[in-house]
Amino acid sequence: MPLFRNPTRAVEIGSTTIGGGQPIVVQSMCATKTADVEATLAQIEQLAAAGADVVRVAVDHKADCDALREIRQRTGANLAVDLQENYRLAAEVAPWVDKLRYNPGHLYHHEREKPWREKVRFLADIAAANDCALRIGVNCGSVDPAQQEKFAADDALRPMLESALEHCAWLDQLGFTRYCVSLKDSDPAKVVEVNRRFAAARPDVPLHLGVTEAGMPPEGVLKTRAAFEKLLAEGIGDTLRVSLTVPVARKHEEVEAGRAILADVAAGRFSGDEYYRTFAEGSKKRLEIISCPSCSRVENDKFCELAERVREATRYAADYPVTIAVMGCRVNGPGETDKADLGLWCGPNFVNLKRGGTPLGAFSFAEIIPRLKRELDEIIARSEKAR
Repeated sequence: MPLFRNPTRAVEIGSTTIGGGQPIVVQSMCATKTADVEATLAQIEQLAAAGADVVRVAVDHKADCDALREIRQRTGANLAVDLQENYRLAAEVAPWVDKLRYNPGHLYHHEREKPWREKVRFLADIAAANDCALRIGVNCGSVDPAQQEKFAADDALRPMLESALEHCAWLDQLGFTRYCVSLKDSDPAKVVEVNRRFAAARPDVPLHLGVTEAGMPPEGVLKTRAAFEKLLAEGIGDTLRVSLTVPVARKHEEVEAGRAILADVAAGRFSGDEYYRTFAEGSKKRLEIISCPSCSRVENDKFCELAERVREATRYAADYPVTIAVMGCRVNGPGETDKADLGLWCGPNFVNLKRGGTPLGAFSFAEIIPRLKRELDEIIARSEKAR
């Protein structure tokens, strides 16, 4: 049976439409280097064959932009592009894609002296001129610093919410309404709460659902399912992505997981409730590993292997309430490891290690697991002593 949807406005993304009562759109993202045209085309076709309605790629430099031109000429897939630190790359890539995604928190990284409203005006103008939609992508680990400073002490979710609402209001004022919003956290309960609050405040705006840094399957799928089941059952969500830490050859699993969740919710089958309660009730009495989805920004091909090694090496700590974050690149790695008890983020030739946001140094891939276990053992010893 079709899922009940909240009456959001319709937003076209190439040949597909989100919102407006249309079926929920499933998305995924390439893990190949965008400048590698052949590999990226193969990944796009793999994801499309698995049922992806929209495929996202990332651009960081001119070689990526040049490659995207050729990629566009050789695929009919609906393409979204991920803009991070350099928002001005939008002008280079917009002619070849159907949607631009920007993060309000990352607008501060480039041309710091320029007001963010001017940057968003630029993006809206580029999108309008090139028949593109926009996504305002708000992430827990890279929230607008002004909103973080203003609201975080009162309400941990409010900086994300206010950032999204502020950007929506500005785009509306500019006369650009072909946009959607995502508000993502690694905690399913927070994803549910912040999306509920946004949907209540702006019921007209289509929502892109996601749990960021969901991690490796099967845990990453279950964590995502826990959030999606709640929201989809309430009519919230017009498009979604299951973000998993998997190598390039297995990236289609994101799409398959998303399709399975939609089918189960439509059939009234819910299996994520118990997992959700562990987050919603604040009763996480177990080890949790969060890891970012594999994408083209991963700076070392060993990232997915490292995440697996961390999971295997720390199984002995399964009953301790410790969070370990494993991140793959400089874009989200530094900020999104700060909240974890232990955080790792990969550089090209080494792994940075943090404990509670405090840097402990950079270690080789051979050194990192023994050092991680040493830090973990100290945390466990303190926990035992406190009992």
